[in-house]
Amino acid sequence: MRQKVIAGNWKMNMHPGEAIEFITNLTPLVKDTKNEIILCVPYIDLFYSILTAQGTNIKIGAQNMHYEESGAYTGEISGKMLKAINVEYVIIGHSERRKYFNETDEIVNKKVKSAFKYGLKPIVCVGETLNQREEGRAEEVIKKQVDDVLEGLTNEQVGSLVIAYEPIWAIGTGKAATSEDANNGAKQIRDEISKTYGQETASRVIILYGGSVNETNAKELFEMSDIDGGLVGKASLNPEEFSKITNYDK
Repeated sequence: MRQKVIAGNWKMNMHPGEAIEFITNLTPLVKDTKNEIILCVPYIDLFYSILTAQGTNIKIGAQNMHYEESGAYTGEISGKMLKAINVEYVIIGHSERRKYFNETDEIVNKKVKSAFKYGLKPIVCVGETLNQREEGRAEEVIKKQVDDVLEGLTNEQVGSLVIAYEPIWAIGTGKAATSEDANNGAKQIRDEISKTYGQETASRVIILYGGSVNETNAKELFEMSDIDGGLVGKASLNPEEFSKITNYDK
């Protein structure tokens, strides 16, 4: 049985003082959950969040990283740097990174390999756009993304991955993704992994759904056959609401 994982992605929100207050308020609300809780916070919040979360069941992750260890990459942070302050998880290839910063599957693949090199746990994002879906290319796009971003990884590495399915067409477009839509996308990702790495490896991969997860739809989504939790955006900015999502099964 795969563990349920609920990861909050704060995006460009919260300064260190707010992060400390958030984690302090969240801790008693989630202390009894059996689900894995991850907060992916801005770079400036990482150190404070890790200190505040010590001794709790809350894990801390970054929202991005560079694939090189060091060098002339102004404004970037490496996996080695993240590991040095005990970051556990890192989001790689989020749709906003692809859209606004032109990240390609090749770049995502390099980042995933670098994350494993430094002992970080990648949360890898894949998903199709509205145009791609309307053109009937959703399956083709997901297949290519999965194949490209996992290229060169070992079975052990793939089996330890967290992958977030982001149906970009359902984010900010007014078009809703049903729980069946979400599960179909997750299932296709698992099926694609199975073709290359085998069913046993594919069955170990944790696949999250990312796309307007909230306290109202969390239970229905997380109980689908191939969805193992969520990558939560806006709803992760409120400790009470986020705790209800992490405690969906109570």
